[in-house]
Amino acid sequence: MTEDESTLHLSDPRAMRALAHPTRLRLLGELRVRGPQSVGMLSEIVDEAVGSVSYHLGKLAEHGFVREAPEHARNRRERWWRAAHTRTNWEPVEMLADPERKLASDLLRRATLQRYVDRYQAYLEAEATFEPEWVRGTTSSDQFMHLTPDELRELRAELMELGARWRARSNPDRPDARTVTLIWQAYRGPQ
Repeated sequence: MTEDESTLHLSDPRAMRALAHPTRLRLLGELRVRGPQSVGMLSEIVDEAVGSVSYHLGKLAEHGFVREAPEHARNRRERWWRAAHTRTNWEPVEMLADPERKLASDLLRRATLQRYVDRYQAYLEAEATFEPEWVRGTTSSDQFMHLTPDELRELRAELMELGARWRARSNPDRPDARTVTLIWQAYRGPQ
């Protein structure tokens, strides 16, 4: 799968609003990290009722975020799902001229931010249970810079390249490999 095939580029405000639901964001994330899962397995992972999980998966499928994976089912009643893409992106600048798309983009970005916060809080709660070598590699920081718009785009490109390089190196089949989350943000600060 090429980078273009593995990335779903969003521009439809209905799809953005559909994905902005916290349970749907979590389900999509779990399918991306864990691979194909049954509705029952996902129900346990996200601690939601099977019917609720099925409903949210249907909404995700409606907008192309997930698709069924029937080859994993043991019988006709068992429904399995997989993420349709490894990444989802959208360009906020494309949304500026259309109030409906801007509102949907903002809603999705705020929901995504909350998901990041929730995941980081879960990490902090579990950190004391991890081996020191895992904690030693953990980082969280911020830096303030004075850049031009061109430099900000250059920084963005470099961060994307860095993430892609490490994603290419990623291999979940190694016995000592674990899921690592990399989050970055670069934006103009308020005056």
